[in-house]
Amino acid sequence: MSIVLYGSRSTASLVVHWLLIELGLEHELRQLDFERREQASPGYLAINPAGRVPALLLDGQVLTESAAIAMHLADLHPQAGLAPPPGTPARGDYYRWMCFCVYTLMPAYRAWFYPHEPAGEAGIDAVKERARVQLEAAWQQVADHLQDTQGPYMLGAQVSAVDSMLTMLMRWSRGMPRPSDAWPALAGHARRMKARPAFAEVYRREGIHDWT
Repeated sequence: MSIVLYGSRSTASLVVHWLLIELGLEHELRQLDFERREQASPGYLAINPAGRVPALLLDGQVLTESAAIAMHLADLHPQAGLAPPPGTPARGDYYRWMCFCVYTLMPAYRAWFYPHEPAGEAGIDAVKERARVQLEAAWQQVADHLQDTQGPYMLGAQVSAVDSMLTMLMRWSRGMPRPSDAWPALAGHARRMKARPAFAEVYRREGIHDWT
């Protein structure tokens, strides 16, 4: 199997890189330099016209969107147990929380990090405040879920790709007024996920040293 991952340090490509290592899949990592706008180069736009990362070339097939790639990798390698079997109640929970990452957390982060996009320069403060409120409410919901299910992972006793997605998104909050690990349940979840050897290895390969 030929695998090429296009990514950039500390972006949404982190979860895909992490899962490739977790699954023991040989791959080539091509890191794009965002300061040089390599994500907007003609060569990369021919791969992903959206000009975003990640993009995964899997035996020539182009896959984009971090959650979609994560779910596909988990399905391709069921022996790893990173996704519940299709048709089970746990699979429904798996879809729920993956979509929560995509539809609730990621848009709020987009507003926090790029507040000028929806409202222009004059609306930056209002957009950031609204994004902060949305993110804190979302993390409260995740913390409540972990406490109610008694974890230790989002789907119960078995770690899944959802946990990796959420860990990546928890890291994104590290500079916010109330980072995600201010919630004890989320801090415990983060500790368990960061203790996984593949997490340490993706940090090593990408040269990341914060939020350890």
